[in-house]
Amino acid sequence: MTNTLDRLASSDSQDLVSPGPVDTERVADLVGQLLAAIGEEPGRDGLSDTPARVAAWWSDFFSPDPSAAPTCFTEQHLSGQLVVIGGMSVWSLCEHHLLPMNLDVAIGYVPDGKVMGLSKFGRIAQQCAGRLQVQERFTRQVADEIAVVIGSTDVAVAVRGTHLCMSARGVRMEAARTTTLQARGRFESDPVLSQQFLTLATDRWRVA
Repeated sequence: MTNTLDRLASSDSQDLVSPGPVDTERVADLVGQLLAAIGEEPGRDGLSDTPARVAAWWSDFFSPDPSAAPTCFTEQHLSGQLVVIGGMSVWSLCEHHLLPMNLDVAIGYVPDGKVMGLSKFGRIAQQCAGRLQVQERFTRQVADEIAVVIGSTDVAVAVRGTHLCMSARGVRMEAARTTTLQARGRFESDPVLSQQFLTLATDRWRVA
């Protein structure tokens, strides 16, 4: 178990390194050039401040809250309880087209002597989303981070994504959704536990 968790922490350490600081001045200049290249007048009313606003957004996007140190609390009287945290929605950027994707995240785990602060699940999802991403990698990264924090591989992560690269370009299928699942430990070996998680995690998706 320890070796597995150490390997997860080591293999993903570079995976989760935040991008370097955004050169907002250069980004603003490039956005102005882009506006000119598509036939717009960057200095006109309505666009004059757009390059600076876009640059500020990029800087904010690549700077998720660094104070998200996960907190665990000792809770000895737990035995095989399933905990599912759902309804977490984060935005990320598709690295293939630089278009937004909205990721609806549900996380399940089986506590063993300690529980993780609930808000920290959302913080981890936000940190993993604050970079150029693909949904499949995002799902794995969230599972890896949770497993290392709680000290157990009994973790499952389900993600339902809406991708503008599919909804607003290409085939333009607005109703298309992509679902990914990463199951570890008992969630992989115990079909009953796995089904319980999927039922709870995807319940709100069926009516959305």
